Amino acid sequence: MTEQKCSKVRDMWAQVDALMLGMNWTEEDLKKPQILVDDVHGDSHPGSFHLDVLNKEACIGVYEAGGKPAQFHVTDICDGWAQGHDGMNYILASRGIIADMVEIHASVIPWDGMILLSGCDKSTPAHLMAAARMDLPTIHIPSGAMRSGPGNSTSGLAGPLSARAKKGQVEYAEMHNYKLSGCPSCGACQFMGTASTMQCMSEALGLALPGTALMPATMMDIRRMSRLAGKQIMALVAKGLTARQILTQDAFLNALKVHAAIGGSTNALIHMPAIAHELGMTLEPELFDRIGREIKYLTSIQPSGKYTAELFWFAGGVPRIQWLLRDQLNLEVMTVTGRALGENLEMLERDGFFERGLGHLRSFNIPPEEVIRTPEKSDKYGSIAVLRGNLAPEGAVVKFSAVVPKMHQHVGSAAVFDSEEQAQAAIVAGKIAPGAVVVIRYEGPKGSGMPEMFMTTDALVYDPALNGTVAIVTDGRFSGATSGPCIGHVSPEAVDGGPIALVEDGDLIEIDIPGRNLRIVGVDGEPRSAEDMEAILAARKAAWRLPDRPTKKGVLKRYTQSAVSAMAGAYMR
Repeated sequence: MTEQKCSKVRDMWAQVDALMLGMNWTEEDLKKPQILVDDVHGDSHPGSFHLDVLNKEACIGVYEAGGKPAQFHVTDICDGWAQGHDGMNYILASRGIIADMVEIHASVIPWDGMILLSGCDKSTPAHLMAAARMDLPTIHIPSGAMRSGPGNSTSGLAGPLSARAKKGQVEYAEMHNYKLSGCPSCGACQFMGTASTMQCMSEALGLALPGTALMPATMMDIRRMSRLAGKQIMALVAKGLTARQILTQDAFLNALKVHAAIGGSTNALIHMPAIAHELGMTLEPELFDRIGREIKYLTSIQPSGKYTAELFWFAGGVPRIQWLLRDQLNLEVMTVTGRALGENLEMLERDGFFERGLGHLRSFNIPPEEVIRTPEKSDKYGSIAVLRGNLAPEGAVVKFSAVVPKMHQHVGSAAVFDSEEQAQAAIVAGKIAPGAVVVIRYEGPKGSGMPEMFMTTDALVYDPALNGTVAIVTDGRFSGATSGPCIGHVSPEAVDGGPIALVEDGDLIEIDIPGRNLRIVGVDGEPRSAEDMEAILAARKAAWRLPDRPTKKGVLKRYTQSAVSAMAGAYMR
């Protein structure tokens, strides 16, 4: 097949071979299966910093199996660098741009297969989108987990430290120590945020080799598995097994069950529908909610639990979750091993994968059941709820596993802001009263690119006067590290004239997570009937005009003009 494709190209334009031979290819290389090895390596953040090493290992594996690899790169960016300024508006838009660049790389040359290396918030879903779009034999290599910080801490300590620092409550030594130890190695951040979640989704979908999600980034295992991926891509090429044969409806259902069990990030409700869209599938938001009611929540990983991502891997990682859920999963789905999921799990057990991980966990003196519980020992279901009501007719999302039980049902007076910066400043200045519902709008995909609200949520959670009594409701999104009563993705968003654009200071907002409701139930602090609120909102909508918005340019302008609803995946049309 390769020789046929390459011969066809050479027959049309001899320069193709000349260009390859000008990069130290040999004439023998021209006849081998040619593999695109595309990563997001760069000095952008620890999750991508080491991907050049893993790329080289994958390339060695391709060579060893008789193929010819070619290295390509599209550096991704980090939410952590974008906090507190307009750079955050570009973060979600980068997902589509990375996917587009991989498409360009994969389309200009007739590749036989593709290896994609990434591990963070937007690059992993971007690569899964590209894999679905191109439908080549494809393997994704997750970049692994950062090592734990001192005292089982994570890089997420930046939130409380920054919030306290603005109040003059942090000594130099404490801040200095965090900066030197918060990110002690390369790899994705140590909590079950969006980066960790999407690595797990890649493996759960069957596009990453078993056991590779959240593998500690500094251990030799990740290099060995990267080399194995290079060899395995050649087997997929020989079989003609492409990404779309793996990314089936059943594979997505399996992955969403794993998501519920691990307490995954709310951002998966943006990314998984966007990946499915590339396949012509639709993942309705309620599917996440329904599966969450059926699947036990099994892990204790920060921010909803106690431990870090590398300890999750030592406790068995995604394969352990799949093993515990095996009666609820489709074990016949195909994976990049060329075998079904059930066969993979049996092979891992025979090979000693689980016992080796537990051996590492014993070094921490932590019982494995504290990290990953069995379903019999868990009394909680899922972690994500989809809310609807007159404030969110098309839906909103909350990670209720990170919300204190007393805030699962709450009515509070609205404090309304037209940007995150305004809301964060008000919280830090002590202008928000306990019990309030902070409404942040015009931050959706079309409004400003859908930035995350991490600085604002942490300012709230780490204020002892507000923590556990104040909620945030927004058409923006939240960091995967967010805890507390934070409801995002409110749709329709404000720039489309959704009800969130009509909320006024003093309106009563009802949050009912068990009932899956998000409603405006009063005005000026006084409850009103549903009929009254319908009439009031209709009158406000008739008088509403879109406020002047900051001028956008370039890619951000293109993204905000073409993005679909957050509840549909916030992808560009």
